[in-house]
Parts: sequence; structure tokens; C-alpha cells
Amino acid sequence: MDDIDFRFMDFKEIVENLIVKDNSPSIPEAINRLFTDIANINRESIAEIQDAQVEEMAVNLWNWAVTKRVDLVINEEQKAKLWYVACKLVCMCGGSAASEEAIRRQILMNMKTGKGWVDVGNAVIADEFFQAAMAGLEQLYVKLMQRSSTEIHMALHKIAMERDLFKVLSYQAEAAVAQGDFHRAYTCTLRCKDMLMRFPKMTGYLHILCYNFGVETHKQNKYEESSFWLSQSYDIGKMDKNSVGPEMLAKVLRLLATAYVDWDDQEYYDKALSAINLANKEHLNPSGLFFKMKILLKSERANEELLEAVMEILHLDMSLDFCLNVAKLLMDHERESVGFYFMKIICEHFKSSENIGKALLLYIDMLLQRKEELLAKEKIDEIIIGQRTGRQLTTELVVCLHNILWKKAARSFEVQNYADALNWYYYSLRFYATDRTDLDLAKLRRNMASCYLHLKQLDKAKEAVIEAEQRDPTNIFTQFYVFKIAVLEGNSGRALQAITTLEKLLEEDPKENELLTDRDSPVMLLSIAAHFALENGQQIVAGKALEYLAQYSEDPQQVLTALKCLFCLVFPRVSQMPESENKKKEMDRLLTCLNTALQKLGQSLNGEALNSDSRAKEAHWFRKIAWNLAVQCGKDLVTMREFFILSYKLSQFCPSDQVILIAQKTCLLMAAAVDLEQGRKASTAFEQTRLLNRALEQIHKCRHTWNLLKETGDFSSDPCETLLLLYEFEVKAKMNDPLLDSFLESVWELPHLESKTFETIASLAVEMPAHYPSIALKALKEALLLYKKKESIDVLKYSKCMHNLINLLVPDGVPSTELCPLEEVWGYFEDALSLISHTKGYPETEILWLMIKSWNTGIFMYGRNKYVSAEKWCGLALRFLDRLGSLKRSYETQMNILYSELVEALDRKKGSLFNEE
Repeated sequence: MDDIDFRFMDFKEIVENLIVKDNSPSIPEAINRLFTDIANINRESIAEIQDAQVEEMAVNLWNWAVTKRVDLVINEEQKAKLWYVACKLVCMCGGSAASEEAIRRQILMNMKTGKGWVDVGNAVIADEFFQAAMAGLEQLYVKLMQRSSTEIHMALHKIAMERDLFKVLSYQAEAAVAQGDFHRAYTCTLRCKDMLMRFPKMTGYLHILCYNFGVETHKQNKYEESSFWLSQSYDIGKMDKNSVGPEMLAKVLRLLATAYVDWDDQEYYDKALSAINLANKEHLNPSGLFFKMKILLKSERANEELLEAVMEILHLDMSLDFCLNVAKLLMDHERESVGFYFMKIICEHFKSSENIGKALLLYIDMLLQRKEELLAKEKIDEIIIGQRTGRQLTTELVVCLHNILWKKAARSFEVQNYADALNWYYYSLRFYATDRTDLDLAKLRRNMASCYLHLKQLDKAKEAVIEAEQRDPTNIFTQFYVFKIAVLEGNSGRALQAITTLEKLLEEDPKENELLTDRDSPVMLLSIAAHFALENGQQIVAGKALEYLAQYSEDPQQVLTALKCLFCLVFPRVSQMPESENKKKEMDRLLTCLNTALQKLGQSLNGEALNSDSRAKEAHWFRKIAWNLAVQCGKDLVTMREFFILSYKLSQFCPSDQVILIAQKTCLLMAAAVDLEQGRKASTAFEQTRLLNRALEQIHKCRHTWNLLKETGDFSSDPCETLLLLYEFEVKAKMNDPLLDSFLESVWELPHLESKTFETIASLAVEMPAHYPSIALKALKEALLLYKKKESIDVLKYSKCMHNLINLLVPDGVPSTELCPLEEVWGYFEDALSLISHTKGYPETEILWLMIKSWNTGIFMYGRNKYVSAEKWCGLALRFLDRLGSLKRSYETQMNILYSELVEALDRKKGSLFNEE
């Protein structure tokens, strides 16, 4: 008991706090708490609290709910919950000893609470309160009868009681309908209907209630129940025509007829017809007459009945628009004889109406749809005569007539009856005589041109297109027909101009060209244009159309197909072009196209990702094209590089088999070689650094590819690794890479390098801006060593390598002791002389060069007072002289004289020998 008391005190506190709040976020939570807790409270649990206090709390809560709902602080469901709580509290008070006033209050609160729950869609809870209200009425009735002293008092109390009973019964009927309980709703409603004699003012209320029941059950496709409620609504409404007007009765009957029709049973069509006839008698309404015609058609009545109905419509002076709608209804239901007859009567009946043109247009449209073309032409001629004699159609109707004629022409065009299509277009053209500024005239001319083209009447087609271009030159369809005419005339220049103009129009804002709202339409035109040009032998024009198609299509497969066609057209022609500015432009164009292909290969195909086989097949085709174009570039190294790079990128969509890896390796090598070549020619240090870095990037990619390739077979004869080494060395040397020595450490240890590789390293090491003479020296030494190791020395290559080594060590006749001691330099001269002595074929010019180098070195030593060395080096020069062939006679005398003079000078200064270190 203590827990219950505590719970109620908490409950009471929530109520008291709630009713002092104006608007608080906590209100919904408090309402839900009260609604939940009321189930745990009864009168015994709060016995110490007086009824008056409980009733006061309940009334305050009730009134607060009413006020806050008016102020929109709470919603209907929250109000219903508060009324629920207040009603439960009130019903706890008094019990069987409750006063009449208390019982009346409880009845009223139960009725309103129940109705509130019906309105928020919870009929189950509502029933609980309606039952309580009925019980309260019975209790009140007993009390009133007990204290009534006369029959008059009893009668008055009974009437008051029955009025409340009527309301409760009607509410219970609402709850029953909401729960789908037709029998209970039917019982409650009939009890109310029986009480209408005593409460005639409730007739309108019960009439509307039954009508609403009919509407609700019709929405639920419960046609039998709906027809019952609507019949009751009509019957009840007739009981008091002062409160229910004929318009409302007709509305009920029309819905009743609708319910019978929707029941979709032949048995009920007659009932529907009876209902609609009765509705039309109650209150004539166009919708009623129209619905009657629909019922007659749906029930498949004979044409005689339909004719009778349409004559009734004319007799009742219905509007022209209404009559035309009936005629269309008849035609839609394939009652053509009645429809045409009615149209004929309509045109005659309304011939003096200013809107007769509307009837004539509908008549023409019906005739054309049913292939009554001769009669349609008569009606069109009538309109044309009317236009000339002052009975002109409105602008809106003229537009409608054009639409009718164009639709007919389009149907003829679709079945390839182009002459007939032209006939209808000519009719349309006659209505433009008074308004020749309309853009639709340009469209009409285009349509006529299309017909002429199919009829092989090129001159007439051209004439129509010229007029269309004059009126609407910025329309893409206009330019398309200009293009077609030019192609057929063999005027490729005009065709190219038209397709270029069309492309420019595609770049405009979509608002400027109505066609661009449908992106597929211009793309479709470009595709058709390309095919048309090809069919007519205009390959250059077709190529331009294909190029634009690839640019604007959003379908990757369509783009790839267009590009393949373009390359098939252009590549053979470009490959035969001499080097020129025109060839450069074509190459740039094809480069752009290949970039587009690369982009599309990375996109989806027809809404799905390209499968690997399809992608690989397409990529393989384009990579070979890119390769062949690179080969065609000749001296244009920059463009060649771009094609090789594209070929590499395209090949990445292909399976990495040996063929693809070889192609990738070659592409990257060529790209790196071009970057190096361009780097050598760069005009600024910044540009050179950019190119060298780019080359290095390709080198690293190529090395990765090369490593993969080596796993697929024997490539020992492939120079790739050597080239990569040389390319990377050149980049690092020219960029003064601090890690260059570290890089070379592994190079010196490689076993497979050839002499030529070391000679190249030596050359690169001292090629500007690189300057690494020590590396060059080491590389040349390695090269000479390799030459010597061979069984048969290649004298020419050896002599060239020796030349480079000695030139590095003795530049301009001045020995470079920083690089190498003079004794070691002497050794290289001796090696050369030894080979010359024992081998044939050493180039005489090289022997002469060695002679001069050694002589100049001797003279240099003489100038430095190193007389012994001077005699030694000059003596070496004479030994080289002895090995000369045909050139010996030219130098022998002079050299001997010079040497003799040198010896005499040495004898005079022999004391200087002691000064030589």
C-alpha cells in the first residue's frame, strides 16, 4: 500500500507540474508517463484522498489539454491521452452513489474521450469509453426514472437521454467501421436511423456520416459495404431535403454509381445506370452525364442507346468542350460510328461558335487516326478557307493543327511513304503564310528536306535546307542537314564546315539549344554523320565526325569504336605524308585521340566495368597503333616520346605476358632516351633538370619491367640492362648526384659489361655539365683491359680507346699528373707502341697522333728543364715515326733534324741533368 501511495503522490505531482507549464520540451514525456501510470491506480489505492480533490485534478487536467491543443502546444494524440487519464480519474469517484451531475460529467467525458481516440485512429481504446458512456447512460436513466414524478418529466428525461444515446451510437458506428466490423456499424447506424423521427435535426449529421463510411470503404475496395452506406446516405438525406440539398444527394448517387461500376460485375452496371440517372434527376451536372456515358460504354450497350444519350447531351445544351470530351470517349472505346456521327452533329450545332475550330481539329485528328484521309483533307481545306475569309484559328489552335499534321506525316515517314509525308507537311506549310518568323517553320523545312533526300530529290532538299538555315542557323539539326547535302554534293569543304559548326553548338549552354537537354541526341547525330560520310566516300569528313563523336559521347564502348574507325581512316594517310607542319598537326590530333582512348579504357562500359578480356583486347589494339605512330614520328622526338609513353600506358591494361613486357620495356627505354637527348639540348638548367628527372622516372619503371621480363626467358643478348646503366649514369652525372660513386661501385663489379660500355661511361663522365675525369680514366682503363683479354684484339677499337685515354691524360700536350703519374702515362704509350709493333692494321693517323703527342710531351719537359725526360719522350716519338707507313717520308727528315737540334741543346745544358728530379 505504501508503494501505491507513493506512486500516486508522484503521479499527482506530475499532473500539478504539467498544468502550470505553458510550453516545455518535457511535456511529451510527462504525458506519456501519466498515460502509462494511470493503469496502476484505482480508488482503493487513493482512499484517503477525497473525491472532490480527484475530480478537481481531473477537470484541471482536462481543461489544460483543451487549452494547449487550441494553442498547438500538444497534438491530437497527446490530448486524447490526457483526456484518457482525466476520464479514468473522474470515473473513480462516486461509484454507484455518484450524483446525477457527476454521472452526466462522466458520460460527457467518456463520449468525448472515445471520439478523440477514434479521430487519432485507435478505435479499440475508443470502444472502451463508448461502453462506459453507455453504462453511464443506463445508470443515469435509472436514477431519473426513480425520481420522476410525472409522465411529462419522464418523457423529457427520456428525450435528453436518447439524444446522448444517438451520439454514442454514431460514435460506436465510426469505431466499428474503423475496425472493419460492418455488422456492428450497421446495427448502430440503423438504431440511429430509427431515432431520426424524434431528432430530425440529426438527419444531416447521419447522412454525412453514412456518406463518409461509403467513401472510406470504397477506398478499401469494399464495394458491397460502400454501396450499402451510400444507399443509406441517400435514403437518410431524402428524409430532410431542407438540410440536405439536391447537389449533395446527386454527389452521393454518383459515388454510389461509381461503387457499382468498380464492383466490375455486369449485374451491377444496371444499378450503376439507375443510380446515375437518379443523380442527374436530382441535380444535372456535366460529370453525371459524362459518367453515364462511361457506364453505357463499359456495359457495352447498343449504339442506339449511345445515340440517345448523346442527343440528350445536345438537348441539354452542354458546352462544346464537354461534347468534345464525350466524342473522344466514344472513339477511345472504339464506338467510331457513334463518335463520328456525334462529331458531325457537334460541328453543325456549334458552327457559329468562335471555338468551332477546336471541334474541327479534333474531328480531323480522329479522321486521320482512323485513316479517313480524304474527309480529313476536306476539313483541312475548310479551315484554310476560313483562314482566308476571316474565321481564323487562334494561335494555340494553329499550333495544335501543326502537331496533328506533323504526327500524321511522321507516321507516313515511319512506313517509308515519304511522298505522303510531304503532302501533310505541305498542308502545314500553308498555315505559315501569315507567320514566317516561327522557328517551327525551320523545323518543318528540315523535315521536308529529309523526305526529299529519301526521294533522291537533292535540289529540292537543298532548297529546303537553305531556308531552314536562314531561319535557324544555330540548330544542330539544321547543320546536320547542311552537312548531308554537302556530302551528297561531294563538297567536302562545306561538309567539314557544317560538322565543325555542329560541334561548336554542342559546346553551348544546354538552355541555348533545346536538343542538348537530351545528351544522346547530338551524339547520335555525330554517329549518323560519320556513317553517312563513309557511305559516300568522304573519309576526311568522316574522320572529323568520328573525332567529335569520341569527344562528346559518354559511352566508353562507343568512343573506343569511333576512335578505331578514325585511326583506320587516318593512319594510312599520315604514314605516307612527308615531314611537314600538316603532318605535325595530324600527329597531334591522333595523340589527343589516343589519350581519349586511354581515359575511356579506365571507365565503365555500358554501366558495368569492362571485363578483363574486353579491356585487354581494346588496349592491345590501341597500344600497337601508338607504337606505329611513334615509329612514324621521324625527327619529332617529343611527339615520338608521347606516343611511346601512351603505348606503355595502354599496355598496362593487357596481361603481362612476355610480348607485352618486351613492348613495355622498349617504350620506356625509348622515352628515357628522348628525355636524355632533350636534356642535353636544354637551354636552361631548370629545363634540363626537369627532363633528366623525368628520364630517371622512366628508367626506374623500365628496370622493374626488365626484372619481370628476365623471369620469362633467356635475354642474355638483350642490351637493355646496359642501356639502363648508361642512362642512369648519365642522369646522375649531369645532375651531380652525390651518390654517383656509390652507384658505380656495383657497376665496376658487373661481369658482363663490354669495352664499349666502359668507353661510353668515360665519354659521359666528361660531357658537360658533368666533369668526372677520374671516372672516365677508370672506365677507359677497364675498356683497354677488356680489349687486351680478347684472343684477337680489334685494333681499330683499341686505337680509338687508347686515343681517348691518352687525350684525357695528356690534354693539349700537357700531362695531367693529378689523374695519373707520368710513368703510368709512359706505360700507355709503350703499350700502344708494342701493339703497333706486333699487330697489323693500327691506323696510321693514330700512330701519327701518338708520335705528335709524345714529341709535344718531350718539348713540354724541355721547357720545364727536365732534359732527360725530354730526350726520353722525343725518342719515343722517333720510335712511333719508325712505325709510320706512307706518312713517314713526310715527317722523317723534319723529325730527325728537330731531334738533332734537341740533342745538341741537351749537350750544352748537360749540367741541368743534376737539377732534374
